[in-house]
Amino acid sequence: GVDCQRAHRKQHKKTCKQRAAELQDEQVYSQGHKRPEGEFCPLCTLPIPLPVNENSLFEVCCMKRICLGCDLAAQKRGMFDCAFCRTPCPDSDDGKLKMIQARVRKKDPQAIDMLGKKYFFGSLGSQKDVRRAVELFTEAAELGSIEALFDLGNAYFHGEGVQQDKGKANEFYKEGAMQGHVECRYNLGQAEIRKGDLDRAVRHWVISAKMGHENSVENIKKLFTAGVGTKDQYMEALRGYQNAVEEMKSHDRDEVKRLGST
Repeated sequence: GVDCQRAHRKQHKKTCKQRAAELQDEQVYSQGHKRPEGEFCPLCTLPIPLPVNENSLFEVCCMKRICLGCDLAAQKRGMFDCAFCRTPCPDSDDGKLKMIQARVRKKDPQAIDMLGKKYFFGSLGSQKDVRRAVELFTEAAELGSIEALFDLGNAYFHGEGVQQDKGKANEFYKEGAMQGHVECRYNLGQAEIRKGDLDRAVRHWVISAKMGHENSVENIKKLFTAGVGTKDQYMEALRGYQNAVEEMKSHDRDEVKRLGST
C-alpha cells in the first residue's frame, strides 16, 4: 500500500523503472514487423526489394516510389512520364527541385524529408547545408515521415548537423523500427552488439531478416556459428528472409535484373 511505498521509496522507484524498461522492450520487439506503406510499389502493390533506393524510382511529382519492374513495364508500353500520376518527368535538376518545393509548401512529409536529403548531400543544385537538412528531417518526422526518423538517427549517430548523440540516435531508430523501418531495426541490433548484448541483437535481426534484410540473416548465421542464439532463431530468420525475398519477386523485376546483368 501507500505506507509500503513511503517506507521503501527507493526500492519501489527502482522496480517501477525496471518495469517501465520491460514494457518499452515489449513494445519495441512486438511492433514494426511489417514494412511501411511507402515501401510498397503503388502499381504492383508488392514490397520493394531492399535496399529500397536501389530498386525503385522516387517520383518528385507525386512523392511515390515506383519499383524498377513497374517502371520498365511502363516504358515498354511507351510511357515515359511518371508511371503513377502520368505527370511529365522534369528533365532538369531545377525542374525536379521546384516540384519538391511545391509539395513542401503543402506540408507533404515525404517532400520535406526529400528536400532535407537534397540539402544533406548538396544535390539537385542545392548548396550542402546539413543543419538545414536536420531541421527539415525533424519537421518531416513530426508530420509522420518514417524515413525522416531514420535520417535523424543517422544524423545524431554520426554527429552531422547536430552534436553527436548515439543515445538520441537510438531513440529515433526505435521509433522508426516500431513503424516497420527495416534499416532502423537493423541499426538497433548493431547498437546491442556495441553494448555486448548479443542475444538482444539477434532478436532485432530476426525481425529485420523476416522483412527481407540480407545482412541481418548473415549476421545471425555468424553469431549462431559462434555459439550465440539458437538453431530455431536462425532457421526462423532464414525461412522468413527467403519468404520475404520470394514475396518481392515479379516477372518485370526479374527482367530488370536480367537486363542489368547483360
